[in-house]
Amino acid sequence: MTEEEKIFAGKLFFPGDPALKAKKLKAHNLNIDFNRLHEDEVEARNAILKDLLGALGEGSFLQGPITFHYGCHTFIGAHTFINFNFTVQDDALVTIGDHCDFGPNVTIVTPVHPMLADERVAYPDENGTPRRLCWAKPVTIGNGCWFGANAVICSGVTIGDNCVIGAGSVVTRDVPPGVFAAGNPCRVIRPITEEDSLRYKTF
Repeated sequence: MTEEEKIFAGKLFFPGDPALKAKKLKAHNLNIDFNRLHEDEVEARNAILKDLLGALGEGSFLQGPITFHYGCHTFIGAHTFINFNFTVQDDALVTIGDHCDFGPNVTIVTPVHPMLADERVAYPDENGTPRRLCWAKPVTIGNGCWFGANAVICSGVTIGDNCVIGAGSVVTRDVPPGVFAAGNPCRVIRPITEEDSLRYKTF
């Protein structure tokens, strides 16, 4: 089993594996290439995203700057808007649905590191070789979700369709569909209902 296969199987893996390091280096360089471009250099930006990401759906837009750890482990649906300073530490798979909106400075993280300090220095792998090991849990985001500025989505979280996540939230647990959730740690505040329609707002 390769180290990447271990990631997807939810097993301890060695992030210093040469094959993983090569994927990360490619992504880190592509991040820099993308961030150097002007917003109206659309063709060049899209070419980089095609090379960087696992998938990017039609009509989706990343404002930049962006930071992806692997890139190839992230799959973004159609017509999704991602604002400034989007960071994705996508050791495990990150799946984002269609018609989502991300405010500035949103972060998604999938890796989990040992709690014991000495185990963060080294822990025996399956062959007994001491290495810096960690594991990772996928993040799944449904369709039609909106994330306020500075939200953090932690490893292993699934967020249902049509949710709103408040600014500054730290999402550590699954969020069911159709709710407004906020806070640190993030919790469900209330369902989103017809009363939230713009038709009831005064401008």
